[in-house]
Amino acid sequence: MASAPDSAQPAEPAKALARTSVWLEDGKRTRRRKAAADQPSGLDRDRITAATVRLLDAEGLAKFSMRRLAAELEVTAMSLYWYVDTKEDLLELACDAVAGEVPLPDSESGGDWRDQLRELAYGYRALMIHHPWLSPLVGRFLNIGPHWMALSLCVQRVIRNTGLPLDRQTGAIAAVFQFVYGFGTIEGDYVQRCAEAGLTQDEYFQQAMGSIGADPKVAEVMAYATEIMDARGGETVAEMRDRDFAFALDLMITGIESMAARAQR
Repeated sequence: MASAPDSAQPAEPAKALARTSVWLEDGKRTRRRKAAADQPSGLDRDRITAATVRLLDAEGLAKFSMRRLAAELEVTAMSLYWYVDTKEDLLELACDAVAGEVPLPDSESGGDWRDQLRELAYGYRALMIHHPWLSPLVGRFLNIGPHWMALSLCVQRVIRNTGLPLDRQTGAIAAVFQFVYGFGTIEGDYVQRCAEAGLTQDEYFQQAMGSIGADPKVAEVMAYATEIMDARGGETVAEMRDRDFAFALDLMITGIESMAARAQR
């Protein structure tokens, strides 16, 4: 067992708390910058955020930097710090901006919750595909910006309309949206990989399957995989993927229906 710390030793200085969210910032520093007389003209947070999203879409997360963003906006890197304190702030703002792309059904209209849940799931999937850089950032931030909060509220209301008991609703949200997150992340990575290789998704798939199929060590697995893929149907990678996603989502919706009915007996 380790010995107790010596009370005579000087205490270590307390570590500063990590910044939790750009949406919870004090704002004094930013307001002070904005009051400066030499503030760049034509620059604001919305414009900076939009440029951040464009760069992330075009070049990816690894290549993003304040210097690169400043060059895109034709300003100095220091000018950006009048509006945000860190690069992390910009990434968090970009995450919230693209979250606004998910169409939100009217969860209080009395519409069928199944259709509304499908709409949300398809919208979230599209978000992950169109912005591959988003996936690793979703777990980094609190996601409490206005667009994430609107999406979260809509999801909660739709799940409430399923009739599931209150203590089962978070599990249903996790089942559906963690599935969509994973599916969309893998799909987005695949689309990006094909683009980097200069191939269509179908060309990349055929080349990969041909290379794997030529290896005798995986012949048995490939034979079974080919059989079930043929049974699934779909002439293109996109069609096959759409069928898988639709069926998997139907399985979860059926499970929610079953659990809600069981709870009401």
